[in-house]
This record gives sequence, structure tokens and C-alpha cells, in this order.
Amino acid sequence: MDFKIVSCDLSKLDSMDKEKFSIEYPINSSKGVLYNCFSTPSGLAEWFCDDVNIKKEVHTFIWDGSEEAARLVSKKKDEFVKFKWLEAEEDGENTYFELRIKIDEMTGDRAIIITDFADEDDIEDAKELWMAQLDKLKRVLGG
Repeated sequence: MDFKIVSCDLSKLDSMDKEKFSIEYPINSSKGVLYNCFSTPSGLAEWFCDDVNIKKEVHTFIWDGSEEAARLVSKKKDEFVKFKWLEAEEDGENTYFELRIKIDEMTGDRAIIITDFADEDDIEDAKELWMAQLDKLKRVLGG
């Protein structure tokens, strides 16, 4: 696989057990197309989930009949989207997941930077899940 772990913060957040990690995944696509895949229901349903419903800023992601809701907390066109799971908000966790587009100024190479949080024991599984999703995105984009 063609990816690298950008960072893995092994410090705990506010006495919570979640750890922050980032993955950088090279991809050959325009930032407009990538942003569409991150920010629209049809784009997200192609690679991230089976379906997504949006009501105000709350996105309900559907996988195999189960649902998880996340609030869109920030976004910048053609750069990133950042979500916070509602369950994490309710538990008072300071966690989120972010999908960011990175373009190397020298080479023009593009990559997706995923930032997420997981329990220490689940970090490897979370990385593998993201890699499977990103591989699916790459196939959808024809890469």
C-alpha cells in the first residue's frame, strides 16, 4: 500500500482514552472532485458509507442498516471537512474526524490526510478501516 502514518499522538486527551492519529494517502484527483467526495451526500455514499442523510449540519451515515450521526463542525471549499460524532459530543469527548486535501507545492502531487481518534487498542483497526475506505475512493475515482 502507498500510504504513510503522518502522526500518532500517544498522549491522552482530557483523561479520555482516545488517541489522535493521521494517515496521508496519495491520490491522483483534482481538489474539486475530492472535495465533492468529502462534502456531498452522493460523494460520501460512493466510498465512505452506503447512504447519508443531512438535516441542518447533522449527517447521518448509514452502513449495512446501522446509523451513526455526526455534526459538520467546519469546512473550507476544496480543502477540508471536519465532523464530530454526536455520541462523542454527548460523552464530552474532544474528538473529531477530518478529511483534508494536501497538494505539494513543488510537485503538484495530491494526498488525502485523514485525522481521527481511536482507543489505544483500536488504532490499528481504525487505520485499516480508513485504508479500505480510501482504497474504495481510489477505485471510484478510477485510480
